[in-house]
Amino acid sequence: MVKTKFLCEAKNKKEKNSKYYQFNIYKTLILFLTLKTFSATGGIEKVSRVAGMAINEYAEAHQEKLSVISMHDKKLPTTKPYFPSSVFIGMAAKRIAFIIRAWRQGIRSRVVVLSHINLLLPGYLIKFFSGKTKLVLIAHGIEVWQPLSPFKQRMLKAVDLMLPVSHFTKEKMKLLFHLPEEKLQVLNNCLDPFLPTPATEEERINWRSKYQLKDDDRVLMTLSRLSAKEKNKGYDKVLESIRELRPLFPNLKYVFVGKYDEEEKNRVEQLAVSLGISDALIFTGFVPDSELAFYYNMADVYIMPSEKEGFGITFIEAMYYHLPVIAGNRDGTTDALANGQLGTLVDPRSQEAITAAIHKVFTNLSAFVPDRNLLMERFSYEVYKDKWKSVLGLSNPK
Repeated sequence: MVKTKFLCEAKNKKEKNSKYYQFNIYKTLILFLTLKTFSATGGIEKVSRVAGMAINEYAEAHQEKLSVISMHDKKLPTTKPYFPSSVFIGMAAKRIAFIIRAWRQGIRSRVVVLSHINLLLPGYLIKFFSGKTKLVLIAHGIEVWQPLSPFKQRMLKAVDLMLPVSHFTKEKMKLLFHLPEEKLQVLNNCLDPFLPTPATEEERINWRSKYQLKDDDRVLMTLSRLSAKEKNKGYDKVLESIRELRPLFPNLKYVFVGKYDEEEKNRVEQLAVSLGISDALIFTGFVPDSELAFYYNMADVYIMPSEKEGFGITFIEAMYYHLPVIAGNRDGTTDALANGQLGTLVDPRSQEAITAAIHKVFTNLSAFVPDRNLLMERFSYEVYKDKWKSVLGLSNPK
């Protein structure tokens, strides 16, 4: 009798623990792994912050728990306003410790989201030991536009759903890695919901005077890091265009916003000297996100005829600040400009096309101000958050 009672109690306890274990693993935990989230200000870091926010809001609405683990960030005093500090863990570049911690939490998670392809290893280990965990990868641009090693390709095949940020990136991945359509779902980037509000006309005048810009100066702007290793932003051709357009627009200026390598800055300055337009150049250096509104507002047109943009967050930011945009048509930028509905797309390899676009836009600036309603319909945070619902709400793979 006692033995029977003991066996029944043990069986009931085992069933109870089993149900609790399964509930914990497959219904309550979402893990988001990032390389950097707050320790840098680049496009991928912006995506990580806003994606973390969207995932956290989904988790809270569905009574699930989110954990964000960053490989390179240190422990931070706060991660607000994007998500609560309690869900964030910074591993301070301790790669092995990061992988171990990610694996331990990942095998107990319903969904694991990787912010970058360089996080495939911990994702693969999680999937290997927990086949029911849904593995999701955000794919940005150039890092998935080139062949991978056989082992990386094997790890990529273990991913259940990939989220290319543009149709261009999606098609590149399909071609390179022979991926089925159902494994790819385009998720365009969105506007940061905490972007500073557009500056006033008075602030525009004051900020222009800071850089000795007159009210009648016509200002082109590019926001990007200038690096000798990354010459794909098209600014050399913009400089050539300024030289050609100087007779028509003698007060044409070009403002480079962002960090720069001295080597590349010197090269650009020398090019400007050789073209006879050195007085047109302005370099601001690093600009904190809190001041972005002033710099966008200081400009008349945003231009970056690049060839290697996975999406191009700066384009939609510029349009948020009412700037006409000129961009290249050979990369993911076509998504950001809604295939030309929101801005002017040009062949970035054509000097004539870039010059003609600048001339056309400056001839009638008001006609090229982007459609605000269309911009928000495509790239608002609310639209982005709704798209995450389909990613996180799909059933787990069998």
